[in-house]
Amino acid sequence: MLYEDLEVWQRSRLLVISVYKTLEGCREFGFKDQITRSALSVPSNIAEGYERESVKERRRFLEIAKGSLGEFKTQADIGMAIGLIPRELGIAWLNESSQLSRMLASLIRHHAKLT
Repeated sequence: MLYEDLEVWQRSRLLVISVYKTLEGCREFGFKDQITRSALSVPSNIAEGYERESVKERRRFLEIAKGSLGEFKTQADIGMAIGLIPRELGIAWLNESSQLSRMLASLIRHHAKLT
């Protein structure tokens, strides 16, 4: 299976696009850099894992992607609290991140059974 075919990759890619577009004019450069990096890390690590040869490596990169979602959720929450992210959009990002995290957990469990 190609990583591009995975729903979790497709949806995390769309999340990154939303983050970049929303924060395009953000002048809080440290915050913007951190949240865009954590969001971008999710589909990037899924892709990297699926390009690896071993199931163990694939699982490791899926775990990294899941960790990046936790980091992103924390930053989105803080961004809402300090007014950098509109509340309605931030809540949507948090909900999507939670769903993506569950999807990744399921993939990780699946790959753990293969090793």
